[in-house]
Amino acid sequence: MQIGPDGAIRGEVRAAGHQRVAHGLYRIETPELAPWENFLRDLGALRLVLPADAVFTHVTAARLLGWQLPALPEQVPHFAAVRGANRPRRPGLICSRLVHDTKARLVHGLPVDEPAEILLRAARDLGHLDLAIMVDSAARLGHVTDRDVREVLASKRPGVRRLRDVWLSRNEGAESAGETLLHRFHQVLDVPTRSQVDIVDDDGRFVCRADLLVIGTQSLHEYDGAVHRDKAVHRRDLRRERALTRTSYVRRGYTLDDLLNHPAVLMHEFDRLLGRPHKAARLRAWRALIGDSLYSDAGRTRVMNRWYRSTNPVDWARTA
Repeated sequence: MQIGPDGAIRGEVRAAGHQRVAHGLYRIETPELAPWENFLRDLGALRLVLPADAVFTHVTAARLLGWQLPALPEQVPHFAAVRGANRPRRPGLICSRLVHDTKARLVHGLPVDEPAEILLRAARDLGHLDLAIMVDSAARLGHVTDRDVREVLASKRPGVRRLRDVWLSRNEGAESAGETLLHRFHQVLDVPTRSQVDIVDDDGRFVCRADLLVIGTQSLHEYDGAVHRDKAVHRRDLRRERALTRTSYVRRGYTLDDLLNHPAVLMHEFDRLLGRPHKAARLRAWRALIGDSLYSDAGRTRVMNRWYRSTNPVDWARTA
């Protein structure tokens, strides 16, 4: 039996007052703590089964770094990268091979991989839209640069093609996952936009900053997420809308439901705004991206099956 600094136990017997983290790994029960604190304690306990040079990566590291994340399933495995062949195999823990000279950084006291490597590993599993949310967030926070990504892209490792496509179409102005999705929707539908545009009235006074301005029009397109249902935010939004009446701009708000379930309605609206004919190919391209992402049942099933296979599950029924 091995005991960690926070009371985590590596062994076959579960001690009283401990909860299971993974097979043969337990830590002290802390139901009174918030999900974030429990997440940190789970990762701290996992270090008992990981090599000393291991680093957390993929969506695990992205969460530690405070990046925006796509609509992840409720149960997501933990991801780590280790050097050599010593890769622990436990349900709920996916270890990939660390093949580069990494400069691990400590985040909340836990080692994480380099941001560009985190994105590359996520690119192997996630869909285009899912990865775009992480890329936009990492770029906006200044955690990854064009030089960092280009060094990774030159390696020709798995995931490079998807990461390149997403990186070249990134929107560093996106401040939420919803804004990233709205921006990508405009890109797929060939609607030219500018992000995070300062709007002023006729007297030159600042009115607001808009998520997207459709180039060549006075139309502001913004993502309205759940936060806008908060009373304080709603009051601020009303004051903002009244201020916009002093300008020639027209604001249009869109929700996740609009983007996922009613894209044809939005496409027709955009085409009328730009005075152009409809092209069904644009709509098909968007629906294909949604179908491959965690925002669809098919996409979630694909990713979860991939992660399940990566944990090397043992089917004991076949050994009888």
